[in-house]
Amino acid sequence: MSVEELHYEQSGPLDAPALLLGASLGTTLEMWAPTLPALARRRRVVRFDHRGHGRSPVPEGPYEIADLGGDVLGLLDRLGLERVSYAGVSLGGMVGLWLAAHAPGRIERLVCICSSAHLPPPQAWADRADAVRAAGSVAVVADGVLERWFTPAYAQSHPDAIAWLGAMLRSSSPRGYAACCGTIERLDLRRDLESITAPTLAVGAVGDLAIPPAHSEAIAAGVPGARLELLAHGAHLAAVECAGEVAELIESHLEEMPA
Repeated sequence: MSVEELHYEQSGPLDAPALLLGASLGTTLEMWAPTLPALARRRRVVRFDHRGHGRSPVPEGPYEIADLGGDVLGLLDRLGLERVSYAGVSLGGMVGLWLAAHAPGRIERLVCICSSAHLPPPQAWADRADAVRAAGSVAVVADGVLERWFTPAYAQSHPDAIAWLGAMLRSSSPRGYAACCGTIERLDLRRDLESITAPTLAVGAVGDLAIPPAHSEAIAAGVPGARLELLAHGAHLAAVECAGEVAELIESHLEEMPA
C-alpha cells in the first residue's frame, strides 16, 4: 500500500481537539464549506481531498479502501495528530469505517453520513467507471449523479448550490473518479463493523436515493453501541442540503459523555 500525501486545509483553533472531515465521491474538501463555520468554532477542523480528487495526487489505479485509509493515516502523521474524531459523507464515511476498524487507536469518535459498509451491485460501479474512462470526463455521468445528491425541492430553490457542486463534480479527475468507483465496487466492510470501538453515529436521509437509509441502519446495527439518526428531509449530500442539522448532530455526538 503506497501512501499519497493528501491535500488538506485546517480551520479553527490549532490547539483544540481535532476533527477530520472526509468528502464524498466526486467532491473536494470544499463540500464541507456550509458546515465549517459551526464545526470550526471550537475544534481544529482538518478537511482533505481523497486521492484522485481535488488537489490531492491522482496515482494509477486500482485504489482499495485500505489505500484511501492509509492516506489519511499518513496525513495524521504529517500533522502530528495521534488521535482524532472523524466525520465522513458517502465515500468519506467508508474511509472512516475502515480507519475505525483497522486503526482504532487513531479514531476517538466516528460519524458516518449517508454512507455504507457495502454498496452493491458491483457491476453498476464498474459500468460507471467504464463510462467515465471512455468519455475521458466525469461530465458523462454528472447529470444522473446530481439528481441523486439533492431532493427536487432543494435543487429547485438553490440553483447556485447545484451549479457549484455540479462544477465540482464535472471537473473531477476522470482517472481518480473511476478508480474510486472501483474502490466502492469492491468494498465490503460488513465483517469489520463489530470490531469498531469508537463511539459511532450513523446518519441517513430519507430522501437519499444514492445510499438509502437502510445502509445507515445496517452500520448502526453492526457497530456495537452505535446510534442512528435519520434526517426527515434531505438526500445524499445531506451535509450541504441539511448543513445546520448535520453540524449539530456531529457536535452533539462529539460532546457526548462516555457511557
